Amino acid sequence: MARAIISPDKALIGAWLVALVSTLGALFIGEVMGRSPCVLCWYQRIAMFPLAVVLGIACYVSDLAVRRYTLPLAIGGGAIALWHSLLFAGVISEAIQPCAQNGPSCSGEDQVLFGYLPLPYLSFAAFCLISLLLFLSRKKERK
Repeated sequence: MARAIISPDKALIGAWLVALVSTLGALFIGEVMGRSPCVLCWYQRIAMFPLAVVLGIACYVSDLAVRRYTLPLAIGGGAIALWHSLLFAGVISEAIQPCAQNGPSCSGEDQVLFGYLPLPYLSFAAFCLISLLLFLSRKKERK
């Protein structure tokens, strides 16, 4: 019988920590650094902020069933982050950017942290990691 790479409880805690750090990071960038989020950033925040709360509660009560309703939220947020990353990279035309007319640019200088870390890529990585950890948080069935 093969052993799991990571225990379901630890995977759940890891997913919560990633969501918590991402949420606190987004708040720091917006409120402390004064960078206004673009439209796509707001949608990613709508997906990430509840994950930090719900996963924290699930860790506290050891609810591994939480993945049923948080995994779709993480995958949805990841899809938006992927779209944002493709816009930032220039793969998707600027003509269909939702941010151009309604606030800060989706691919402007405000989307780069410390001069070299693109925020859309960090968001996509966080959603992917949360999704992976939620997938690993399921209990293995014994035969």
